[in-house]
Amino acid sequence: MAAAAVSEPWPELEVAERERRRELLLTGPGLEERVRAAGGRLPPRLFTLPLLHYLEVSGCGSLRAPGPGLAQGLPQLHSLVLRRNALGPGLSPELGPLPALRVLDLSGNALESLPPGQGLGPAEPPGLPQLQSLNLSGNRLRELPADLARCAPRLQSLNLTGNCLDAFPAALFRPGALPLLSELAAADNCLRELSPDIAHLASLKTLDLSNNQLSEIPAELADCPKLKEVNFRGNKLRDKRLEKMVTGCQTKSILEYLRVGGRGCGRGSGRGKGRAEVTEKEDSGKKRRERKQRRESGEGEEEAADAARLLLRVLHVSENPSPLTVRVSPEVRDVRPYIVGAVVRGMDLRPGNALKRFLTSQTRLHEDLCGKRTAATIATHDLRALRGPLLYAARPPQDLKIVPLGRKEAKAKELVRQLQLEAEEQRKQKKRQSVSGLHRYLHLLDGKESYPCLMDADGDVISFPPITNSEKTKIKKTTSDLFLEVTSATSLQICKDVMDTLILKMAEMNKHTLENKEEGSFSDTDSDAVSGQLSDPQVNPGAGKDGQCPLVVEQVRVLDLEGSLKVVYPSKADLATAPPHVTVLR
Repeated sequence: MAAAAVSEPWPELEVAERERRRELLLTGPGLEERVRAAGGRLPPRLFTLPLLHYLEVSGCGSLRAPGPGLAQGLPQLHSLVLRRNALGPGLSPELGPLPALRVLDLSGNALESLPPGQGLGPAEPPGLPQLQSLNLSGNRLRELPADLARCAPRLQSLNLTGNCLDAFPAALFRPGALPLLSELAAADNCLRELSPDIAHLASLKTLDLSNNQLSEIPAELADCPKLKEVNFRGNKLRDKRLEKMVTGCQTKSILEYLRVGGRGCGRGSGRGKGRAEVTEKEDSGKKRRERKQRRESGEGEEEAADAARLLLRVLHVSENPSPLTVRVSPEVRDVRPYIVGAVVRGMDLRPGNALKRFLTSQTRLHEDLCGKRTAATIATHDLRALRGPLLYAARPPQDLKIVPLGRKEAKAKELVRQLQLEAEEQRKQKKRQSVSGLHRYLHLLDGKESYPCLMDADGDVISFPPITNSEKTKIKKTTSDLFLEVTSATSLQICKDVMDTLILKMAEMNKHTLENKEEGSFSDTDSDAVSGQLSDPQVNPGAGKDGQCPLVVEQVRVLDLEGSLKVVYPSKADLATAPPHVTVLR
């Protein structure tokens, strides 16, 4: 057996070492046999690639442990994805410390416990100081390490869905323990109690504790200043009125009920109602006094500041006569499971270099926030060129057809092969291993039996993430209404964060275009397209007299094939951290 393990070939590692790759994906049917031959662990040679930033090993039923040497051998690792393997019941402590790690995905394994992090003494540095996203869903965890918050103090997203937890560690909710945590998901567990100390999570925006065994919700939850979405469905609460509210009411109503004491103030709702009325009167009186003071001041500074603001208006699904929807096919879950979408109306890309600035900003987001498309991928489409509803699915490479940007129609298998040949030619010409353009992202498809794609109602593929968009929905200077999509293999929250940043950037660019009055610059084709339309105010709904007409952001719902809601963007929790100079009208 030892001889077999030594002789077992790992061509992916040879290529990664030779080309000095920063990303590596190991998956597919042949992987299980090689890992089994290596004793259920990753090969030691993998830990001799210190340049790796992204490592994914998924769908390997024989992988029981990463193996020793990971932390020491991969010090620059930013993303570690080990989902849908057979890790467990424990996890070796060699997983840390990893000082640069930002994303850790251990979902879909058989973990029953986690080791304490390394370097967690009072005078020692945290084991995962930069970790932002931790996905532990779909395991068998019965408890969390008491020092989790100390190990990952910059955690923003924690997914514990589908485990066997009956309580959170008290240290998780200590004041200042997790100051950046914005998303906490622990649905489908056995939680019996929620500590009032959860109010110390000052950045919490989304809380999902559905399908647990909670009997009470602490009133202190209403003290979380940024909380926008809660889900307590499937819990048998003692307060039956509250139980009905969590099933059918909006988060704002639930938090207000908790804030005024609900029925906890006494039998019936009289006392709670009285307190709510007093609070409402005090607030309204305070607001009247503040408005009077502003009027008496007579200063024009606030008006000037208001004029300089960026405006974004959110159009809710209920207000939209024809909202766009995206349906998700189940097979994409194992390939690239996360997607959010949004429609933006009112962009003016015609003057000067507006279109170039827009495309450049998208490229910069791919390089920075999206981690060279390893964390997420953006795709932007001309809304008028597509027909909804859209379908997000996965197709075998030989069945997926697309007309890529600037190319002829091809099957995905042929396109990838052509890009690989072009990449090799680039390396020969430049006499170096690095490549440019789409060729940099080919490794993200290594070992995948199916490729993700987004199709419109005509059956045309309009997006093939993380590689390319379709020529059919290409953004042009005449484009004013756009459909935006962000997909990810790691986290839904990353999709939302990228979409937030993209939309805010679009608002800034649109305001810059309107204020600077650049001269138009059209190609012959574009000139023909807009002739006779320039006087139509609907062609450019963003062009107000003072540049103050807001961009309109329409909500897009993502549904499964049965019509159940998976995500809606933008929700109340999205675009909530907009800078002071941006006003979001909801």
